[in-house]
Amino acid sequence: MTDARCPGCHSVEPNAEGVVARGISRRSMVRATGAAGALGLAASVADSPLSRLLFDAPGLASAAASAAGDVLVVLSLRGGFDGLSAVVPRADADYVRLRPSVGIPTGHLLAGDNRFGLHPALAPLVPFWQSGTFGAVHAVGQVEPSRSHFSAMAELHRAAPGSSLRTGWLDRMLGVSPATSVFRATQIGQIGLLASLTGPNPELVMSSIADFTLNGAWNATEEKRWRTALSAMHRGAPATIAGPAGNALGAVATTAVLKTAGYTPAHGAIYPTGELGESMRDLAQLIKSGVGLRIACLDFGEWDFHAEMGTVDSGRQRDKLAELAAAMAAFATDLGSALMANVVVATLSEFGRRVAENGSGGTDHGLGNAVLLLGGGVVGGQVHGRWPGLATEALADGDLAVTTDYRLILREILTERCLVSAPDTVFPGLTGTSLGVTRPRT
Repeated sequence: MTDARCPGCHSVEPNAEGVVARGISRRSMVRATGAAGALGLAASVADSPLSRLLFDAPGLASAAASAAGDVLVVLSLRGGFDGLSAVVPRADADYVRLRPSVGIPTGHLLAGDNRFGLHPALAPLVPFWQSGTFGAVHAVGQVEPSRSHFSAMAELHRAAPGSSLRTGWLDRMLGVSPATSVFRATQIGQIGLLASLTGPNPELVMSSIADFTLNGAWNATEEKRWRTALSAMHRGAPATIAGPAGNALGAVATTAVLKTAGYTPAHGAIYPTGELGESMRDLAQLIKSGVGLRIACLDFGEWDFHAEMGTVDSGRQRDKLAELAAAMAAFATDLGSALMANVVVATLSEFGRRVAENGSGGTDHGLGNAVLLLGGGVVGGQVHGRWPGLATEALADGDLAVTTDYRLILREILTERCLVSAPDTVFPGLTGTSLGVTRPRT
């Protein structure tokens, strides 16, 4: 099987991109300890043609009812996202002083409030800002910051400063959450396993629904032969061995059903061309299909613009922001308000950019950053967090000072939206009060 992760990889250090080795061996597949492939479907699709197909699929994963909490979507903006370009401090005169060529002029900003405005490339997200389901938190960062991609990414995913824990925070979240299905934690995209999923709890990693199949099976006939052989090989084996193998085969069977059913985005949603758009489209299909998804991870990297960021109207920074906004907006449009009521999307990046532009038309590694939030339970239409200002005396060695520990945002989401009962296990030693970025589920 091509894309399920190796459970033994929790002992493997992440690389500079914050990822660990991907792929699965026979040994790793049979060691996985996910739910035993129980059958079931969300009530919302129970009578649909797709649901009937799913009911007939062997090894189908169980669906998680919305009462189990929101689906958490973690969107990694790997490489050092520039929150100061995305959510611009329009009221801070030092912004223009420090960014005379790459800064976003006030007259171009969208939405926001009297303190901040959005980059014009984020226009697709403005309707969600106005409806209060899209917002941001500024001056966010880590308590033990680093300007090294490797160190900052590793700690971002570990999220346990001052401890000896080596697991990722999402894996710890899985450890205190009910088991739903083999799909409950799914990473979609071309990058290897993100280190936040590193640990003893199983997750699923797929490049895409279309590419998810068994290694060595080049057509339906071969896939059937592999399924028959693997099923026979594990027949009569102890549950700790046969169960994970059944889950793996069930995941292949479920995705096969999804491929056959096809997918058409709803409400006129149009996803942008590119990996992010394709991954979010697959994510929407998984959510609608009720396969038991609780955590989804996606990656949209390459934000490290040390040179030639471009201007407000053109260039790499604008293009990246436009693709990000188009994908997020299409996802929310596709799901619609009813399904988005049970979904929360949070962006994370290892660090922000320095406030002052450099001599190459770019910005170097900094500290404070912005986190973007999208979902029906998000208190949007505003920028949360304490703004420290960009005056020289307010900066942290030239960087935007961090006033909000990013884990406080995540802990609030886990508690209020995902209904995780033991957030202190996920973020040990974390102190501080919630920011009010989400509304409690009712």
